[in-house]
Amino acid sequence: MADFSATETEIKGLYTVQFKVIEDPRGSVMEFYRQSDFEASGLPTLGDRPQVNAPLTVKGALRGIHAESAHKLVSVAAGKVYAVVVDLRNDSQTVGKWLGFELERGQGLFVSKGLGNSFQSVSDEPSTYLYYFETEWVPGMPGLACNPLDPDLAIHWPIAENAGMIISDKDRANPSLKEILG
Repeated sequence: MADFSATETEIKGLYTVQFKVIEDPRGSVMEFYRQSDFEASGLPTLGDRPQVNAPLTVKGALRGIHAESAHKLVSVAAGKVYAVVVDLRNDSQTVGKWLGFELERGQGLFVSKGLGNSFQSVSDEPSTYLYYFETEWVPGMPGLACNPLDPDLAIHWPIAENAGMIISDKDRANPSLKEILG
C-alpha cells in the first residue's frame, strides 16, 4: 500500500502527488482525491463543485497545453503518459519553464492556476487521464492555450511529430509562448 504524499517542484504551485493505493488479490483502489489529505499536506482543496474529466487517449496522441483559471489535480487511471507543465504566469520567476513527468496509475500532479498542462499517451493501450477541476468549466472561462510544438519551448515529446504523434489542428494552431506573454 502506498500512502498519499505531495512534493512541491521547482515551479511554485506545481506538486508531484503519490496517491494512496490499496492492493489485494482482486486488484487495487486508488484514492484520487481525499480532502483531508490535501488539507494535511498544505495543498489547496478543490472546492465543493468540481468537475472531473477522463479522456481516453491513444498512443502518440498529444493534448494541450491548457492553463485554466482554476487549480486542477491530474492523474492516470490506466496506461502511461508523459505529462508536461509549463509556467504561463507573467509574474512568475519561472515563467516559460517546463517540467516533464512520466506518470502511471497512482501518480499525478497538482497544477495551480496559470500553469499549463499537457500530456501525450505513451502506452500501447489507450491511457485514461483524470482531470479534477476546482470549479466547473464554462464557455468563455478565462484561460490560456499554448502550442505544444512551440520551438522556443523545445519540449522533447517521447513520440515525435514524424514518428506517430497525433495532435489536433486546434492545439497545433494555439499561440506560441512569446505570443501569449506579449
